Amino acid sequence: MERIAILIGLFELIFIPAALYANPNPAEIMQALMGAQPFYNHDYWLLIAANVGAVIMPWMIFYQQGAVVDKGLNSTTIKFSRIDTIFGSIITQVIMGAVLILTAATIGNTNPDAALTDVQQIASALEPIVGAFAGKMLFAIGVTSAALIAAIVVSLATSWAFGEVMGVACSLNCTWKQAPVFYSLYSGGIIVAAFLVLIGIPLVSLTVAVEVMNTLLLPIVLGFLLALGWKALPDGYRLKKWEKTILIVIYILVCSLGIYTVINL
Repeated sequence: MERIAILIGLFELIFIPAALYANPNPAEIMQALMGAQPFYNHDYWLLIAANVGAVIMPWMIFYQQGAVVDKGLNSTTIKFSRIDTIFGSIITQVIMGAVLILTAATIGNTNPDAALTDVQQIASALEPIVGAFAGKMLFAIGVTSAALIAAIVVSLATSWAFGEVMGVACSLNCTWKQAPVFYSLYSGGIIVAAFLVLIGIPLVSLTVAVEVMNTLLLPIVLGFLLALGWKALPDGYRLKKWEKTILIVIYILVCSLGIYTVINL
């Protein structure tokens, strides 16, 4: 399943060359990054909170823990697991940046006031580059790839977490008969997600709301993770002083952002 997921995920890379073909203006990108920001705007802060929740998802910690256990990794593979995590963290942010640049360089120039309330509107970003039909097809491939990976990861994280709490078999190495609860939760999560998409609810608004919720829940999960890294790990694996300092600063920033978001909702 891991190899299938990797193959599916590779289609997301389509957004990187698409962003380059959109001929973005580097000066405009730097101005948008370094220029004045609308900090006075409530919606802007909401999107910042949503971005934090999208990048540092609390349930991803449970997913990675479950994946490590399911694969039977041990101390000899920690180095490679860390490389995997670093590489994955970088490439996902590159893809996210590519989607933003692609949208800004196309829709941002032709229709800067576009509401972009659904994926179909965003799909038009590729039309000026490869045409209407090909643009929609390529965008559909990239988005479908991202959606399938998200469905696999979120459903697995939920299934592993509930399986461990309930004390039942929860492994991809088990058959359905050996782990009926695990596979029922996994299938149920995908079915519920598909139902939400099919009933036509505003998915962009739902996504932003979910990511903001991630930011609000993040301090709880990060707090326990810091405590584990500080005290529970064996001596050779505990957080170093400089790591503690960096993580505490990040923790305070995330907590502050979550509190600020709640106050201003």
